[in-house]
Amino acid sequence: MVNRPDTATTVVLTMRQLGIVPLPRNYELFYEAVTTGNRELTDALSALGGRPTQKQIDEVAHRFLNRGNEHAADEARDTISTKLDEILGLLKKERNSMETYGKILGETSNGLTGRQAITREFLEKIVSVTATATRTSIESQSNIVSSITDKSQELHEVKSKLEEYKRLADTDALTQIQNRRAFDRAVSAIYESNRGIAFGALILADIDSFKTVNDRFGHPVGDRIIQIVASIIRSTVKDGTFVARTGGEEFAVILEGSGEDATHRLADEIRQAIMEAPFVNVSNGTNYGPITVSLGICMATQARGPDDLYVKADRALYASKAAGRNRVTRFSSINEGAFSKSWLLYRSK
Repeated sequence: MVNRPDTATTVVLTMRQLGIVPLPRNYELFYEAVTTGNRELTDALSALGGRPTQKQIDEVAHRFLNRGNEHAADEARDTISTKLDEILGLLKKERNSMETYGKILGETSNGLTGRQAITREFLEKIVSVTATATRTSIESQSNIVSSITDKSQELHEVKSKLEEYKRLADTDALTQIQNRRAFDRAVSAIYESNRGIAFGALILADIDSFKTVNDRFGHPVGDRIIQIVASIIRSTVKDGTFVARTGGEEFAVILEGSGEDATHRLADEIRQAIMEAPFVNVSNGTNYGPITVSLGICMATQARGPDDLYVKADRALYASKAAGRNRVTRFSSINEGAFSKSWLLYRSK
């Protein structure tokens, strides 16, 4: 079997060959190109030639990534930090105000201690000083409370915007389900606990003969079919189940608390729902179907980590393709040696 470098190594080597500065945002861009197989993105990067400027690279990133949302998220985080500092400053001011008030009362109390005679004039002076200090303290606290309330409201609004930016950064623009970035984080989380490993499962689904559909009907129709398939998958699984478009016409479902038989049943429900769905243009009657998907499943216990889990589910997916498409294959049921070389060729396309 041919040994291929892992994704991270491929990205680093590619960037090094093109003379790309190893910045995190550049790594993310090339990672997107390597993992999703986005032909337009790959062509745009190739057109840059050797040693492009950072401005040229950023222009490509702006076209193909949700980079604007990430910049907005950074700005929102900075604003939150500033607002928190302002609130802490107000609380400190309130503490200092109360300390001053306490000092005045303390000095007044000390003035009374040990006096032989308390005159009316002296008492009026004490009352005046105490009243002024109390009034000032109350007014100061009222202003501080009002300021803190205002700052808290601003902070809440900024936090809401930040959450929205984060959601957009993890959302596939075409299908409105999770994207590859969110998937990489979610599949890694499976191996952060023993429960995740014991009860986690991955389903990969790929639309069959999708290139033929694109070539025959055009990319706008292909995009619409991807949207419908994503919607069917989303509606077939339970609420809260992680569903992502991992690239092109490929989708992923991450399950928790599901055995292999239950995972297989769900994958087959997805397959049947897509096979039975009408893909017809209601305005002109054009039938774009039948549309089918091939699926592969792998349990977390059958893999050494997130990368291995993806690779094994992908091999099961390829086994479904090789067996005639429109079917579900368990990784546990395949003979890796029988098709490993062909699988490498399939993934390199």
